[in-house]
Amino acid sequence: MSPPFFELCIALRPALALTMGAIIVIGVDMTWGSNRTIAQRLHTAVALGLVGITASFYAVISEGQPGSLFGGTFMLDALGHMTRLGVLGLSFFTLALAPSGSRLRNPAEYVALILLGSAGFTLMAVAQQLLVIFLAIELASLSLYLLAGFDKTRPESAEAALNYFLFGGMAAAFLLYGLTGSIELPQIAIVLSGSDPPQLLMLVALIMVIVAFGFKSAAAPFHLWAPDVYQGAPAPSAALIASASKLAGVTVFARLLWPGLGPVAGGVETPSNFSGWLPAVALVATASLLLGNISALAQNNFRRFLAYSAIAHAGIMLLGVMVIDHAGYGPVVYYTVTYGLATVGTFGVIGILDCAGVGPRYSDLAGLYQRCPILAATLLVCLLSLAGIPPLAGFFGKFGIFVAAFQSGGAFSSLGGLAILGIAASAVALYYYLIVLKQVVVTPPPGLTSSEAIPVTLGARIVVASSSGWASSRP
Repeated sequence: MSPPFFELCIALRPALALTMGAIIVIGVDMTWGSNRTIAQRLHTAVALGLVGITASFYAVISEGQPGSLFGGTFMLDALGHMTRLGVLGLSFFTLALAPSGSRLRNPAEYVALILLGSAGFTLMAVAQQLLVIFLAIELASLSLYLLAGFDKTRPESAEAALNYFLFGGMAAAFLLYGLTGSIELPQIAIVLSGSDPPQLLMLVALIMVIVAFGFKSAAAPFHLWAPDVYQGAPAPSAALIASASKLAGVTVFARLLWPGLGPVAGGVETPSNFSGWLPAVALVATASLLLGNISALAQNNFRRFLAYSAIAHAGIMLLGVMVIDHAGYGPVVYYTVTYGLATVGTFGVIGILDCAGVGPRYSDLAGLYQRCPILAATLLVCLLSLAGIPPLAGFFGKFGIFVAAFQSGGAFSSLGGLAILGIAASAVALYYYLIVLKQVVVTPPPGLTSSEAIPVTLGARIVVASSSGWASSRP
C-alpha cells in the first residue's frame, strides 16, 4: 500500500464506515429480512444504521494530526473535524426519528440513503478540490432527492422530490463553471493573487458560485424549492435537509470563498461597484432576512413556516460567512449546529404528530400541552432557541455572529448595518414563533376528540428530549 493511498484511506474513513453501513443494511434486509414484517425490518435497519454512524463518529474523533492529505485533496483541520462531528450527530438524531413502518415500503433503502447522504456530508466537510466538492455535493443531493419523495402515502412527497431535484440539478449546473484553470482551492487562490482576471468573467464566475450555493442553502431569491420540500417531505427527511445538509453546505461554501476565492473577496463598503464576492453575498443575506421573516408572518402551515424561517436563518449564516476573516469559522459553525439541533427537534415533533394524525396547520397544534406535555416542551425550547432567546443556545449563536460583524466593520459599516437588520429580523421572528407557541401552550383543544392524549414511544421521547436539550445548552 503506497503512502498516498494510505492517506486517502485515512481521509475517507468516516465516509467508508457510513458506506459499509449502508451496504450491510441492504444485505441484511435482503437476506434475514426477506420473510420479516415491515416493522421488524425497520427496527433492524435503524439499529444497524445507528451503529454505522457511531463507527463513523469514532473514525472522526480518532483522527491523527491535522493537515492536508492525498496531495492537498482533503484538509483535516478544526473546521472539518467539527463539521463532521456535527453532521454525524444530526444524522444520528434524524435516523432515530425514522417514520413508522406503515409509511415506509422499503425501510432498508431509507436507512441506506441517510447513511450515503451523511457520507457525502463528511466529504464536503474536508474537501478542498472542486471536483471532490462537486462529487460530494451530488452524492449528498441525490440521496436527499430520494428521501424527500420516500413517503408513498402522500402525493405531496413526490411533488417535493421532483421540485427539489429540478432546482438542485440546475444549481449543480451553475456550480460547474471555472475561470482559473485549476480545481484545487489553494492553487486557485495563488492564481487569483498573482493575476488580474477579466472583470466580466470574474463577475460571471462569482455569480454562478453564489447562485449554486444559494440554491443549496435555500437563501433568497433562490429559495423557491424550500417551502414545497419542507411541506411534502417526510419529517425526518426534511430534518436532514434542514440541518446536516445546511451545516455541510455552509462549510464547503466558506472553504470555497475564503481559502479559494479570498483574494477577490472585495469589500462591502462600496457595493455599487463590483469589487468581489462580498457585496453579492451581502445582498443575498439581506434578501434572505427580509423575505424569510416577512413571508413567515403570513403562514398558517407549520411546515411552510419552518421553511421561511430557514430562509431567514440562511441570511444570518451568510453574515457569519462574511466575517470569517475577522472571527474565524467558530461563530458560523456553532450557529449552524445549534440551528440544526433545534430544527431536528422541531421536525421530530412534527413526525410524531403526523403518525398520530395531527395536521400541520397552526390550529391543529391547539392544546398540545394538555395532550402531550413532552412534545409541547420540546417545541417551546426549540422554537425559542431558533428565535434567539437567552439563555438558550440559539441566542449565543446569533450573539457571536452579530458581535463579530460589529467588530469587523463597526456599528455604522455595511456589516454593522447588516447585523442591525439581523437583530431587527430576530425581533420579528420572535413574534411569529410566539404565534405558534400560543397555539401549543395557551390555546385549549377545540373539542373532546382532539384533546385525547398523543402516544409517544420511548425512543421518540429520548430523541426529541435530547435534541431540545442540546439546543438549550450554552457553549
